[in-house]
Amino acid sequence: MASPRFSAAYLLVLFAVVGVAAGQLSSNFYSSSCPKALSTIKSAVDAAVAKEARMGASLLRVHFHDCFVNGCDASVLLDDTSNFTGEKTAGPNANSLRGFDVIDTIKSNVESVCPGVVSCADILAVTARDSVVALGGPSWTVQLGRRDSTTASLSAANSNLPAPTSSLSTLISSFSGKGLSTKDMVALSGAHTIGQARCTTFRQRLYNENNINSSFATSLKSKCPSSGGDNNLSPLDTQTPTKFDNDYYKNLLVQKGLLHSDQQLFNGGSTDSQVTTYSNNPSTFSSDFASAMIKMGNISPLTGSSGQIRKNCRKVN
Repeated sequence: MASPRFSAAYLLVLFAVVGVAAGQLSSNFYSSSCPKALSTIKSAVDAAVAKEARMGASLLRVHFHDCFVNGCDASVLLDDTSNFTGEKTAGPNANSLRGFDVIDTIKSNVESVCPGVVSCADILAVTARDSVVALGGPSWTVQLGRRDSTTASLSAANSNLPAPTSSLSTLISSFSGKGLSTKDMVALSGAHTIGQARCTTFRQRLYNENNINSSFATSLKSKCPSSGGDNNLSPLDTQTPTKFDNDYYKNLLVQKGLLHSDQQLFNGGSTDSQVTTYSNNPSTFSSDFASAMIKMGNISPLTGSSGQIRKNCRKVN
């Protein structure tokens, strides 16, 4: 029997359909449906970061905490309902994840420009990039076309997000489970060049670990006593806490990683050489960070007819 012959046009349509079904995102997804989407998001992010520099780190972290729990689907933004308990009260997020009000503002601004078009999941991905840029970090082309979940998972949030007490092997396997390499993990950890951590996340390191610079530990103990002050904040990078640079890695070389999981990256293990490279080559770090962010943003997106485009990021339509 003769083999069927397909026209080039038919094959293009077929590939397009398969691409969407496979969760393929694109950089120009809103170019015709909402051409002002990216500029609208950027204006709001710039305003929020100008008002409070720490917000840039907070918004970047929301995207990470979204993607690591059932993919980049904005499930992290859903408030609790009678049908499910959301992710906001999970251990890694409660009294810690912030910036939801800024996301609400951005969503409302985007809705006023083109209602019902831009997903909350895409807003989180773009907001993360714009936050890094606003604090002096690298830019990258955000892939778009994610849709929003209609549910959330408290249990997945509690089990899928790596803890600040994680060992190097735990970090490697946690990221590997999301399709991210060890190289990606070390690069993405560089997000800790900005932002703050609560005393409760690094107290054990301060008082019980030896691979910590003694004067650094002493300086932190006034803010983080051995008991009490759980929510007292310290910068993850004490050198330039509101500038996105490679100082995080320089700190690790002299045992000034704030979290146990930070110092694990430079502690006689397999990632020491990558930390050293980034401490000496800011451009290499910037390039690897941008590539890893694109990969992270591609974790299990909902596309095509899956999910929905929420009108309000806090609740399903």
